[in-house]
Amino acid sequence: SLCCKLLESKKCRLCLTFVFCFSHRSLSAFREDSWFKSLFVRKVDPRKDAHSHLLAKKEDNNLYKIQFHNVKPECLDAYNKLCEDVLPSIHADSEYPCELVGTWNTWYGEQDQAVHLWRYRGGYPALTEVMNKLRQNKAFMDYRNERGKMLLSRRNQLLREFSFWNEPVPRPGPNIYELRSYQLRPGTMIEWGNYWARAIEIRQQNHEAVGGFFSQIGNLYTVHHLWAYKDLQSREDTRNAAWQREGWDEVVYYTVPLIQHMESRIMIPMKTSPLK
Repeated sequence: SLCCKLLESKKCRLCLTFVFCFSHRSLSAFREDSWFKSLFVRKVDPRKDAHSHLLAKKEDNNLYKIQFHNVKPECLDAYNKLCEDVLPSIHADSEYPCELVGTWNTWYGEQDQAVHLWRYRGGYPALTEVMNKLRQNKAFMDYRNERGKMLLSRRNQLLREFSFWNEPVPRPGPNIYELRSYQLRPGTMIEWGNYWARAIEIRQQNHEAVGGFFSQIGNLYTVHHLWAYKDLQSREDTRNAAWQREGWDEVVYYTVPLIQHMESRIMIPMKTSPLK
């Protein structure tokens, strides 16, 4: 009986010793593994400036507003006529420090939708000045009241343009336009900009790049890329050709994980759009 107790006691000590050694080695291995993995963890790069200052053009202070108007299907023709009567007059009036960059109807994507893109030269002060003056403009206020009867919903965003994209300028037509919108993971805008600063050189060869923007107010971490093509077949041929150019596959590989959601609209310019 005594021998059995001694034997059991030795077994317990052996088990405890084994457990301690295993635990110690596991902890050591965990620490070594954690240290090893830490070598590959992306370090946070402290910034002393806002992302918009790092990504936007330094030589100007342009602010953009993009508007999405979802129109009642039976009102679309009347809505287009109303916009064609009023919006060009604001664009042409030197009293308003703003320009109508383009105005479209969505062809593929959300149906019965109008998209308007405005540029304010002078940033937020210019936007405020225009808004204050428009409130005193009877023709515009009548337009707003009439427009409200035709809409199902509307939303807008304030944008800055990426420094490495061309500024959108009027172009002859006829063209179709693609607005590709990307909702990025928060904190990835700088990384996106770094890759696209190189990628845009690949996509400029057919002059299809119109403008690139990122949101400041509205849905945040949103990027809009605007492209122009002669037709849908030209779009497909141009996009396929990009894969034959060195570096495009790498850009796609590294930027896709940054995206939470993406959307494409094919748009037709309205009659009075500067981008034809």
